[in-house]
Amino acid sequence: MQQTFYKYQGTGNDFVMIDNRQQTFDKNNTKLVATLCDRRFGIGADGLILLEDHSDLDFKMVYYNADGNESSMCGNGGRCLVAFAKQLGIIENMAVFEAIDGLHHATIDGDIVKLQMVDVDRVEKHENHVFLDTGSPHHVQFENKIDAFDIKTEGSKIRYGEPYNEAGSNVNFVKKVSDQIFTVRTYERGVEDETLSCGTGATAVALAMHAIYETTDNLITLQVPGGELKVSFEVDNGLYKNVWLIGAAKLVFKGTI
Repeated sequence: MQQTFYKYQGTGNDFVMIDNRQQTFDKNNTKLVATLCDRRFGIGADGLILLEDHSDLDFKMVYYNADGNESSMCGNGGRCLVAFAKQLGIIENMAVFEAIDGLHHATIDGDIVKLQMVDVDRVEKHENHVFLDTGSPHHVQFENKIDAFDIKTEGSKIRYGEPYNEAGSNVNFVKKVSDQIFTVRTYERGVEDETLSCGTGATAVALAMHAIYETTDNLITLQVPGGELKVSFEVDNGLYKNVWLIGAAKLVFKGTI
């Protein structure tokens, strides 16, 4: 059976999108998902996302990492899914959908998608890093030689090491450019490599930098290898709320496989 798909990217973080409102996709076939995401033998993507019907909301998001396993929230994937929903005619300029970490509100204006992320009430400050969960777990640490840094090797060591072990964590390396701008490179679990952008990672870095007093701003620009993201937020007694991930999401191509 042929499968129609759409390829989307958000600041270089790319996804295979499938309209699964008719429940025709085999969601238990992890090998198929991994093959579709394979950059040599498939379409090529950092993950695969199913858009499904929801009884009360605009749609439901089901996200798989490139390794074929269903995973935690993907911020850029959520933004791309909003663009996909608009392309399908499901929404116009606003959306409310369900993902694995709960409900998300979003707006879309041209290519720019603003996605509301989960509230964060716990930021763990350690001697050399910060850990927090922005829908996915994120380790954040500084790296001044970020351009020449071996992200895959060093990120893998942290991802599989203590205290994360097999469950793992995404790993973000950060260089401060100014009080409002930070450069970020991310090793993503499930992809097991660096990605050109990570939405929950950019969100984690913005909140972490505020939590450790590297910035006092509540609108942060994150420079990632695939472009630029912005994160805005409010703080109320240590609770980060009204958190928005902002950036472009674009259709790359449509095909059948």
